[in-house]
Amino acid sequence: MFETPENDSISPALRALLELFATDLADVKFPDVDTAVLGESAAHVREKAEAVARAQAALDAARQALNESQESLLQKGQRALAYAKVFAEDDGELGAKLEAIHLPRPVRKGGQAQVDPVGAAPGNDDNAPRRRGRPPKLRPVANLFTDGSGPDSAQDEAPASLQS
Repeated sequence: MFETPENDSISPALRALLELFATDLADVKFPDVDTAVLGESAAHVREKAEAVARAQAALDAARQALNESQESLLQKGQRALAYAKVFAEDDGELGAKLEAIHLPRPVRKGGQAQVDPVGAAPGNDDNAPRRRGRPPKLRPVANLFTDGSGPDSAQDEAPASLQS
């Protein structure tokens, strides 16, 4: 009588109780609670869970559409900024205003940037890709020649034939 989908919104304990009322306690009626009342309530919960799932899917689709629109605007903005910088080469004031604008990097899809690299300045930390992984461990530099007989002490004490 009661379905148990994999991602059921009803807890396992309540499902066990519903199952007991559907089988062993099917003929038992308590005030305001019996198999039919529990079944209706369970159906209502599943109906609301389906509504939430549909709303979540719509929200996810709306977020995806928003992200795509923002990415498109960013691409156009970066292209416009690059063109404006070329246009403003002879206008120092406008050029300074344009240089103060730092647009974020584009989101990469399929391993390639979606934006023309026209506005990208080589060697700029804002445009440099982030290093991945854990930073390397800093290892202490061991002085292997601490007794004074190493190469460092030999440089300090030049042979008598080379001293003048």
